[in-house]
Amino acid sequence: MKTALITGASSGIGTEFARIFAKNGYTLVVVARSADKLKALARELETAYRLSVHVLPVDLSKPEAPDQVFAFTEAAGLSVDVLVNNAGFADFGEFHQANWAKNAEMIDLNVKTLTHLTHLYLSGMVARKSGRVLNVASTAAFQPGPLMSVYYATKAYVLSFSEAIANELRGSGVTVTALCPGPTESGFQTKAEMGDSKLVKGKKMPGSAEVAQYGYEALLAGKTVAVHGTGNYLQSLAPRFLPRNLVAQVVRNAQERSH
Repeated sequence: MKTALITGASSGIGTEFARIFAKNGYTLVVVARSADKLKALARELETAYRLSVHVLPVDLSKPEAPDQVFAFTEAAGLSVDVLVNNAGFADFGEFHQANWAKNAEMIDLNVKTLTHLTHLYLSGMVARKSGRVLNVASTAAFQPGPLMSVYYATKAYVLSFSEAIANELRGSGVTVTALCPGPTESGFQTKAEMGDSKLVKGKKMPGSAEVAQYGYEALLAGKTVAVHGTGNYLQSLAPRFLPRNLVAQVVRNAQERSH
């Protein structure tokens, strides 16, 4: 039985990834800060699918967290076949007014932890000539994002990093996929305090289950970049053809708070 490790599994897309992998017979390692939510998810999936769900409550923004996760799977004798780097969060507002501690935590989680976990598990996958990594990026990765500058920059990193190592790993039996969803009904916007942004206010957004299923299928297909939704795909192409300063202004106009 194969094992999937999913970060940020306590809510949103991460929870749906856990349900999809469980349905497809994977042993799971679910990681997030909320022990209660992870335990409830584990009970749900163990009951429904009669499989093992290993729960690891840990704050993934902490520098020691990736080593703790790796030590946990090693101690449990688990060989991770699929790594889903889903954990991440955003902030909304002008950068100079932002809470620096929150931005630093965002960089640590969205960039450093994702990169470190990938490094820890990739060598084993390459040695076994089998494995898959799914890094959750965003359509934000394709352009600068005024009013969410640090978040957009972290997702640009995730996309660039994923594409680069996917190229390095060609022929190794290991694939890397960057999933790029647009705004999704997942609780993400509430945490980012952007509920009154024109980008999401009053908009019908796809659900977490739909986005996770798309990501799962892209992962199995070995896609390097998977942009969810035709509209989002076309939007991701636009920055190639527009002046860079215009792209930034378009994004700002789309994200301004509605009044």
